Amino acid sequence: MATDLVIGFFTLTALEIVLGIDNLVFISILAGKLPVDQQDRARKLGIGLALFARLALLGSITWIMALTEPLFTLFGHGFSGQSLILLIGGLFLIGKATYEIHESLEGEEDHAGSKVRAAFGAVIVQIVALDIIFSLDSVITAVGMIGDKPGGIWVMVAAVVIAVIVMLVAAGPLSRFVNAHPTIKMLALAFLLLIGTTLVADGLGFHVPKGYIYAAMGFSLFVEVLNIVARKRRAAAKPVKLASRYAEHQEDAAAGDGEGTS
Repeated sequence: MATDLVIGFFTLTALEIVLGIDNLVFISILAGKLPVDQQDRARKLGIGLALFARLALLGSITWIMALTEPLFTLFGHGFSGQSLILLIGGLFLIGKATYEIHESLEGEEDHAGSKVRAAFGAVIVQIVALDIIFSLDSVITAVGMIGDKPGGIWVMVAAVVIAVIVMLVAAGPLSRFVNAHPTIKMLALAFLLLIGTTLVADGLGFHVPKGYIYAAMGFSLFVEVLNIVARKRRAAAKPVKLASRYAEHQEDAAAGDGEGTS
């Protein structure tokens, strides 16, 4: 049993870090709407709220387990509290990602040409909503892996805390990277659409293995990083000029002709 908990701890920690980085990317995108002097505070507050939400949900693990009981049946499918939360959360993510993509590509600007800044409170409310959705997905994943094993609650708490520490360390560099590369931001919003779609599918009873989702996301990110590296190399490279004495003679002759006709 101890071996199962150790293996579960490392596996769950890796999954929590992946979910945490996803959460952090979207926190960075939302915080990027704020003035520069408020962005770091918004990111740290968002990460703190994410930790609080995860620990609060883990503390109510009995309630989480009870959410799987069907509440009603519609079109032959039983809807539980968990499926309704996943369905609503997925629709929220899809709507939010669509709005952010539209705003990034066709959003309004003020008269000075700089982007209109959002209010701090409005951004925090959106971060809290995202935190709740990602935290619920995180806790459901943890409960599904560890279950009600003796000492399992502490394994889940440790995995969540480590994931949040990774989020805190990666917050600044990841935010700067996302803000410096618009294509990464668009890719992250596309990931948000994908995650929202999978949550809706889960809510409707169509389970999509997370391994496929994160493999596709990882491959897309890898390809985009290669594109960024290639663009930097092309920008830094100097064009190669081949030496040719015939070309020099032609240039001299052309110069001579120009002088003769002047």
